[in-house]
Amino acid sequence: MQCQSVDLRMDVMEKLIDGHLYQNTLAALNEAAALVKLDPNILERLKKPKKAIMVSVPTRMDDGTVKVFDGYRVQHSSTLGPCKGGIRYHESVNLSEVSALAMLMTFKCALAGLPLGGAKGGVRVNASKLSRSEKQRLTRRYTSEISSFIGPEKDIPAPDIGTDAQTMAWIMDTYSQEQGHAVPGVVTGKPIEIGGSLGRSTSTGRGVIYTVEEACNYLKIKQDFNVKVAVQGFGEVGAAAATCAHELGLCVTAISDVNGGLINEKGLNVTAIKDYYSKNKTLKGYKEADAITNDEILVSKCDILVPAAVDGVINENNAKKIRAKLIAEGANGPVTLQAHHELVGNGVFVIPDILANAGGVIVSYFEWVQDLQNFFWSEKEINSRLREIMTSTFRTVLDHSLAEKADMRKAALGTAVKRVSAAMLLRGLYPQ
Repeated sequence: MQCQSVDLRMDVMEKLIDGHLYQNTLAALNEAAALVKLDPNILERLKKPKKAIMVSVPTRMDDGTVKVFDGYRVQHSSTLGPCKGGIRYHESVNLSEVSALAMLMTFKCALAGLPLGGAKGGVRVNASKLSRSEKQRLTRRYTSEISSFIGPEKDIPAPDIGTDAQTMAWIMDTYSQEQGHAVPGVVTGKPIEIGGSLGRSTSTGRGVIYTVEEACNYLKIKQDFNVKVAVQGFGEVGAAAATCAHELGLCVTAISDVNGGLINEKGLNVTAIKDYYSKNKTLKGYKEADAITNDEILVSKCDILVPAAVDGVINENNAKKIRAKLIAEGANGPVTLQAHHELVGNGVFVIPDILANAGGVIVSYFEWVQDLQNFFWSEKEINSRLREIMTSTFRTVLDHSLAEKADMRKAALGTAVKRVSAAMLLRGLYPQ
């Protein structure tokens, strides 16, 4: 069965990149562009991804049938360096979503000062319904279809929703088999044994809490057990954020996974819950806390809220009910732009996604550098470098926010856009 990939023309893409996340991201870009008085020609170029590929991914299932899944990889910008971004396996994956996430990756990398551009990819599939062998066959076929699109000097994927270190190992192996030699630098977020970096698995959640610490210092919130934290999402990001918040001495009162969550206003035993989740793959059934829905956790009584699941969960329908003083966006785009304005108007301090969850791409950059150099750092070195970049970036954005009397989202995007713009102007437009 032949599988065809399609390089999408811009006129076709205009009809496809109209989803709410893309439009939300575009609106935020326009606001940031106005703040920094961005060259309109640069703005026009930043509104569209540079390249996109759509592939069909025929996969033989365990029962012998063949199912064909839709796969995507979008490269938004390579002005600052090779493209960088995750690969997600989820039923919501489409060109619009992937294009928006690729754009956010461009600005996230620029904001952190990394020599990387933005990309994103994915397959529209419910990964939880795949067996290990089915997931491996799908991953290898998807990798083969996009192999000419990726590479350590072109585009470096990483894990995202529905994918993990094992998925990255399969991608690396498939790509390496086609190249005829091992290429560990083609992906990040790999197992340690094949070139992964220490500290990568907890880096996004850890980075979220580093920015929370800085925000608490600015807002004069004493960081002790009286400060209540709610975390929506208990995947790699949410679990790490909850653990780091607990280690910091904050009171984690609520957490959730895709099936619902747990709440205890006196504090949850995060370590015990992690052990329970590891054994049962769900939070359901844990007896030492009350049950709570994913919608309820967002409006629960807390000082700090970390939405670390999916986009658009805080919107015009629930923004007025949010009781947190501080929101750190662990997920990409969890707060819609309309809701963001309402929250800021109500005095809520929002740490935007391109700042709050940049820890993952920062340590992915470290991993990529280590693979290229064949020289590896200790976990202590990794976490120290991560903290340094996260805190420095937070302070830069905060200074910009105060100087321009702009909220943190505008300030973060504005800072990132200026850096990308400077590089684009220096490189010029080819051909003239």
